[in-house]
Amino acid sequence: MWVNPEEVLLASALWMTERANPYFILQKRKGHGDGGGGLAGLLVGTLDVVLDSSARVAPYRILYQTPDSLVYWSIGHGSSRKEITENWEWLEQNLLQTLSIFENENDITTFVKGKIQGIIAEYNKSHDIREDDDTDKFKEAIAKFRKLFVMPEEEKLVNYYSCSYWKGKVPRQGWLYLSINHLCFYSYLLGKEAKLVIRWADVTQLEKNATLLLPDMVLVSTRCSEHVFSVFRNINETFKLMEQLANIAMRQLLDNKGFEQDRCLPKLKKKSPKKVSALKRDLDARAKSERYRALFRLPKDEKLDGHTDCTLWTPFNKMHILGQMFVSTNYICFTSKEETVCSLIIPLREVTIVEKADSCNVLPSPLSISTKNKMTFLFANLKDRDFLVQRISDFLQQTTSKIYFEREITGSLSSSDDEVSSQQGSVLSCSPQRSALGSEGDSDRQFNLNDNRVPTATQALMTMYRRRSPEEFNPKLAKEFLKEQAWKNHFTEYGQGVCMYRTEKTKELVLQGIPENMRGELWLLFSGAINEMATHPGYYEDLVEKSMGKYNLATEEIERDLHRSLPEHPAFQNEMGIAALRRVLTAYAFRNPNIGYCQAMNIVTSVLLLYAKEEEAFWLLVALCERMLPDYYNTRVVGALVDQGVFEELAHVCVPQLYDCMQALSVISTISLSWFLTLFLSVMPFESAVVVVDCFFYEGIKVIFQLALSVLDANIHQLLSCKDDGEAMTILGRYLDSVTNKDSTLPPIPHLHSLLTDNGEPHPEVDIFKLVRSSYEKFGSIRADVIEQMRFKQRLRVIQAIEDTTKRNVVRTIVTETPFSIDELEELYTLFKAEHLTSCYWGSTSNPMSRHDPSLPYLEQYRMDLEQFKVLFALLFPWACGTHTDDLALRVFRLLDHNADALINFREFISGLSECSCLNVQHSVFCVVKKMHTPDYRTYMRLWNQETKAKLENMKDLPKLNQSQFIELCKTLYNMFSEDPSEQELYHATATVTSLLLEMGEVGKLFCSPARRTDEEDEDERIPPSRSKQERHHLEDSSPKDSATSSAMLISDDETKDDTSVSSYSVLSAGSHELQCEDIAEDTVLIRSGSAAAGHHGRSGLPHSASIDKDWAITFEQFLASVLTEQALVQYLEKPVEIAARITNAKNVRKVGHQHMSVSDYEISLSG
Repeated sequence: MWVNPEEVLLASALWMTERANPYFILQKRKGHGDGGGGLAGLLVGTLDVVLDSSARVAPYRILYQTPDSLVYWSIGHGSSRKEITENWEWLEQNLLQTLSIFENENDITTFVKGKIQGIIAEYNKSHDIREDDDTDKFKEAIAKFRKLFVMPEEEKLVNYYSCSYWKGKVPRQGWLYLSINHLCFYSYLLGKEAKLVIRWADVTQLEKNATLLLPDMVLVSTRCSEHVFSVFRNINETFKLMEQLANIAMRQLLDNKGFEQDRCLPKLKKKSPKKVSALKRDLDARAKSERYRALFRLPKDEKLDGHTDCTLWTPFNKMHILGQMFVSTNYICFTSKEETVCSLIIPLREVTIVEKADSCNVLPSPLSISTKNKMTFLFANLKDRDFLVQRISDFLQQTTSKIYFEREITGSLSSSDDEVSSQQGSVLSCSPQRSALGSEGDSDRQFNLNDNRVPTATQALMTMYRRRSPEEFNPKLAKEFLKEQAWKNHFTEYGQGVCMYRTEKTKELVLQGIPENMRGELWLLFSGAINEMATHPGYYEDLVEKSMGKYNLATEEIERDLHRSLPEHPAFQNEMGIAALRRVLTAYAFRNPNIGYCQAMNIVTSVLLLYAKEEEAFWLLVALCERMLPDYYNTRVVGALVDQGVFEELAHVCVPQLYDCMQALSVISTISLSWFLTLFLSVMPFESAVVVVDCFFYEGIKVIFQLALSVLDANIHQLLSCKDDGEAMTILGRYLDSVTNKDSTLPPIPHLHSLLTDNGEPHPEVDIFKLVRSSYEKFGSIRADVIEQMRFKQRLRVIQAIEDTTKRNVVRTIVTETPFSIDELEELYTLFKAEHLTSCYWGSTSNPMSRHDPSLPYLEQYRMDLEQFKVLFALLFPWACGTHTDDLALRVFRLLDHNADALINFREFISGLSECSCLNVQHSVFCVVKKMHTPDYRTYMRLWNQETKAKLENMKDLPKLNQSQFIELCKTLYNMFSEDPSEQELYHATATVTSLLLEMGEVGKLFCSPARRTDEEDEDERIPPSRSKQERHHLEDSSPKDSATSSAMLISDDETKDDTSVSSYSVLSAGSHELQCEDIAEDTVLIRSGSAAAGHHGRSGLPHSASIDKDWAITFEQFLASVLTEQALVQYLEKPVEIAARITNAKNVRKVGHQHMSVSDYEISLSG
């Protein structure tokens, strides 16, 4: 290919000249090709790999040089001699004579360079090649990657790194290529080549370790092997990228969400010296955005634009705090260098003014931001203030446009009631002077009791149980009042609502307990759910309206669990609470069908409804399920299992003396699941558990880990003396039952868990606030980023364990239905799943979501469409050979597709493979017959299953084959024998059998029922005379002239093709003893075209042809008996099929431009 001219200093170094003329030189790299170049060639090849030279991809090049100059210019390179020779010949034919006209060498050089650049530009234009962000160096790496590992263009390379791979005790220096779906390694040292390909979806462990011999190493484990890489230039960057790619693969296995590149990244500057790809920048941006969203609890679609160091003036302590400002599409956030000092979230929807203040020595480059609630934030020490202000202004303009657009949509639906309710006071209102308690109007509008519909709660359900009077004032209420006053003072000093300064004092107030009537609104604030609710006005109401009256599996499960949700609480002992819970759970199930409904969601949601309005409870549930507890509430509770593994790992570190005992009793895995799924709500008294929820919404999952470790630590001596898991569970259950909240003003609510424990002595009371403080003191050092690192490690383990369990369950289910062993079935399942994943990676004719649904039963989780089936059919099925393999694959696929949804599951796939691999000639013949797409082939299957049990006693009940079906059967036989070593002998045997069957069919016509003949004659009378005569003429011509010499010939009938059918069919005619293979035209399609064609051509899917004899028919007995007379056919049909050998071959087969990765990794291949 032509390349932009580049200057070459040493033309002969490491290159050999093969052709030359006065202006151009064609060279080949030393060490390439058959000659190899001896030791020098081996050294050159090794250097090319180690130094990442492009010569490994393009070992041929063309140089330009004027006769009197010492400067060379590279103008073309090629990966093969054929490619470079074409370019060379074009130069000789089109440029040599033209260059001789020029007198000035500079003019010649300018002309040649311009000509080459013009050719490149014209090629890019004609092939619609767009300029991308990848540098030339990285494009070379992509070309190497695709050539070395035979990857298609759909497989995107992210980055590549120099490293060593340890094969045994020998390190091999080479290059590690990390693509979206694969980890690949390539090395070439002194003639020995090594390649390794691992699919990310098969990685079970990914660790960064350090040993005395290898201070920095990465261990990559799969189910069958371990691979060690070392000597990285930047091991941290490499390992983070590997983690990201493995996470993407796990996400695809979990919920079938593949990777989609972000096309909105900013462009790189021209001539960027870095070899960073656009995909690598995309993944880096994603990682930063994820950390940003987690830090500030922002919506999951928020993207970080950038961050910068700065200072923030904090009026509450009159100081400038050093930290970082983060700017994204909809938010400006700040966090101090010391995490606990101060953090700030400013939604752009609240911003009114952004202005640059005057700089001074004390306050350089200040920036002032004002909000709607009259708060002003002063940032300073900004490095690029003008650019920052411009970015914020751009985002502000977009935010304003969104607000106006939403107002236009919802304006016509708003009413005076909405305007009144929007003015009601709350903790989240914009005014800092507003009381945290509701306004007077709140008490008058607790519920909307409309007689015509189910009562709808417009306030938190807890408000109906606050029936206080002055006489009820007691010390608990006094303490509650003091808490409320403390929060009011905090709002006055630190601000109120979403723009509040969040400091160590805020955390202290949360640990002391949130007042009952502020709890729901502060949960909304600290969880970040307030942001999603503010940006989606009317969303919940629309969901409720759409989901009303709809029924599915999720709604059935919701109805079943409604009365199990805090049944001990009075709020859920009447229809009002139950109806509110039903609406929230159903609305969320319709919002997120991937989760739908999971057990434990009802318990958590019922608590949310006690303290928040319906819409607020809905958005709290969204924050909980989609951000704060990811993957917890799905059918396989993967997130909870992941955190269970994290908890075990933390227990091993924090309470090592207890860890071994708990592992032996398997207690940790038993207790932690219920603790995490319900946030202790199902195991603690209600008034104590809500304090845990307070801390959880403020600090996140680390609070749950801390508290769980504290519970184990508090019972360490009793647990060490336990003899079984039941005793340990009883100890922990009693302890948690005894956790009390002495500050609670709520009436005591009986705890369901305590009612189920035995009658032993109760545990001494444990104060919930002391327990929470103890957890912070002992285990508060647990960091969120450490938890995320542990989660990644456990996620690999959990998801791969689920995949292994699925495989075992599938194999166990069908092992009795097939002749294959368990090991063979497991290998076949791996191939089946691998082909599905490959199609997800590199495209398919159907949507991967329709072919992989983790919520389905095990056998149906992975399904395969026709294109994927064709690949495995060619590799595994014994009848796959020759040019008609795809035709046979299509017939078999339609046969196996029982529900006609164009997809087959693993059981259907194995049933087809089992039938085709059967060694019984009768069964093999039956398989051949039933693979005709006749209207009653299902009847064949049903009757055959019955007859195999009765030892074929009633074979006569099987339907007969008519002439058109017999034609198709003959074609199938010919296709099966194509390219077989005994092809000619099988053709001869088939011709003999066919002749015999034709004679039988003709004889059978003589015994046709008279009644049937009378009916057909009556039908002929209704046909116009001319047409009837013509049809009779064809029928007469098609009958055998001489029964002794009758045979069959297959002729392609092109005249029967039409727009509605892709099929062309053949008819049988007499005239030859031999049935020739050549009579089947290459374009003959051997299947019916589907329902449309069947409707057009009749029940059999055949076009109406006068050459088809309606009276002609044969039975299955006749066909089987005829086949048994030919030994060649019997031997072919009873030939043993070595499925193990076919499986092994399928693992290693690679088509050009399309790899079928069917095992977890390929063995390293060494050559040389």
